[in-house]
Amino acid sequence: LSQPALSKTLNELEQLTGTRLFDRGRLGAQLTLVGEQFLTHAVKVLDALNTAGQALNRKEEPASDIVRVGALPTAALGILPAVIGQFHKQQKHATLQVATMNNTMLLAGLKSGELDLGIGRMSDPELMSGLNYELLFLESLKLVVRPNHPLLHDTVTLSRVMEWPVVVSPKGTVPRQNAEALLQMQGCSLPAGCIETLSASLSRQLTVDYDYVWFVPSGAVKDDLRRGTLTALPVTSPGAGEPIGVLTRVDALLSSGAQTLLSAIRKSMPA
Repeated sequence: LSQPALSKTLNELEQLTGTRLFDRGRLGAQLTLVGEQFLTHAVKVLDALNTAGQALNRKEEPASDIVRVGALPTAALGILPAVIGQFHKQQKHATLQVATMNNTMLLAGLKSGELDLGIGRMSDPELMSGLNYELLFLESLKLVVRPNHPLLHDTVTLSRVMEWPVVVSPKGTVPRQNAEALLQMQGCSLPAGCIETLSASLSRQLTVDYDYVWFVPSGAVKDDLRRGTLTALPVTSPGAGEPIGVLTRVDALLSSGAQTLLSAIRKSMPA
């Protein structure tokens, strides 16, 4: 949909429901609490329609295996590159479709049948209804820079770090909440003019090539830290870390390709 068509559709939906479903700001639209509640009902309706359509169009011979994966942007960067090669060794003719998205849309995509697997976080109980969750690892928040960043030749404090340009996730995301909690604990705040984006690839490129400081979940940069492409600043985030796991539907059997991918993801995790 084009932007005007999408805006028109959302406005019509709010008129039909008689309530505001989205908070609109300069970074886009975020679901309101009522919008989150409405989403759970909408997903059930879409799920029922999808099930009915599959029943009417079921064929004797199954189509070529397509595995549809939804992942948080940083989780996709941290997990999938290491497992896709192993997956295709066993499933040479399977098509792997990967989409990066926020956690709310990931859960909705699983429930509607648009996704086979999700790599994300647990959410509120009503949004997790009908889904399985399998913990993969706990990830902490890292502040990373390029290896020859001027900060590394100085005494590193969080207030000193905030004098440099920052790349951070948008408001409403868990990494952003963790970043703000860390800053608040030490009496700091994000600098004006920071880059807010969900794009892990853009964030990584800005950090590797320029003087940006990236607030990033540790799983997304573990290989860069190991290779020395990026360096973590000696700033410790509080808590044990955020759980990242695999999500599947309770009532749907995984295809052979999806099972192979899930197995490869499990094997890639540290013991």
